[in-house]
Amino acid sequence: MGEKERKESAEVEVPVGLLHPAMLEPYRARFFVNDELIVDCELTLDPYHKGIERIMEGMPVEKGLIITERICGICSHIHLWNGTRAVERGLRIKVPERADYIRVIMAELERLHSHLIYLAHAMEVLGHETMCMRAFTLREDVMDLLYIISGNRVHYAVPIIGGIRPRCDIDEFRMSELHNRLSKLDIKIGDYANRVINDSLIMSRVKGTGVLTKEEAIKYATPGPTGRASGINIDLRKKMKEYKTFDFNVIVLDDGDNKDRVVARALESIESVKIIKQALESLPSGPISDRSFQLKEMKFSTSYIEAPRGEIYDSLALDETGRIRNYQNRTPTLTAMASMEIACIGDQLTDGMLTMASCDPCLACTNRAIVVENGKERIFTEEEVKSLIRRGL
Repeated sequence: MGEKERKESAEVEVPVGLLHPAMLEPYRARFFVNDELIVDCELTLDPYHKGIERIMEGMPVEKGLIITERICGICSHIHLWNGTRAVERGLRIKVPERADYIRVIMAELERLHSHLIYLAHAMEVLGHETMCMRAFTLREDVMDLLYIISGNRVHYAVPIIGGIRPRCDIDEFRMSELHNRLSKLDIKIGDYANRVINDSLIMSRVKGTGVLTKEEAIKYATPGPTGRASGINIDLRKKMKEYKTFDFNVIVLDDGDNKDRVVARALESIESVKIIKQALESLPSGPISDRSFQLKEMKFSTSYIEAPRGEIYDSLALDETGRIRNYQNRTPTLTAMASMEIACIGDQLTDGMLTMASCDPCLACTNRAIVVENGKERIFTEEEVKSLIRRGL
């Protein structure tokens, strides 16, 4: 049955959003329901747009890249790293090995941060307040580690073109603090993941709901842990030179349901701790940056990186004065949410929002507005954007 036929066969339409207690992000879901079963779903995104790509146009590259941290407060390091990485690739700048290690440590701490927020909200949606609060408590420990390295709990500003900022180098005192705190955090995260996976109350609520098959995940390009929970064995970290020296497992599960999407992130948290411990134990000595480069005209350069929610993409060029031209950023939520439109079909209505939340949506870093008419781009006026929001489009 096609999409049109499924909608027409529905007895009732149940709209949810833009604001709803079960929603972690502002979007609108239209569930088409027969006898409490979802037969089709339609999502409307883009209730707001920050316009970061437009703001960065013409800015000096090092000033502009800092703004990429504001794409997402949870994944701020990974956005700055990927934009910086694209410039380093385009200008053929060699980054010192010590800087690469510290960038990886920050990325994996940020992955822990993101996954713990996800698990906390998952427990909240399931009504398990105790496990929700325990996840947020663990997150505080992770944010303390981020603060020790960068001096900030959010928006860390660690990477710069050619390396990392001097204030973010790991000296002897920081190394001791990180080792002591991480050894305790390792035990806590392992215990939390074990409790989640072996809690029959939690597992019975998410098992068998929101099923996304491997074939569907491939068709809709489902990214990150959401795709890996449906059997797609792709993790860009295995292809990145910065991760070549680290031993870690890619968590791939086969059931493709809400259970596997929760379990995947719980197990990935354990792997992130493993990577951080390896990086700290083998942190090479030497410089943390190479600032001998000269900014010049650069043709389009791209970079792909594995963020907590999946693959992100950055592309930009530089003019002859080193100013940004045509910066573009793509984040994983758009294709993940499209996958959930399919995954929720067959669910009970009460499980619909649980399935939507299971892909860990982040619309703040997703919304982009490029309008093309007859091959020509144009920019929405403020009134046109407001009109679309009023119409729920």
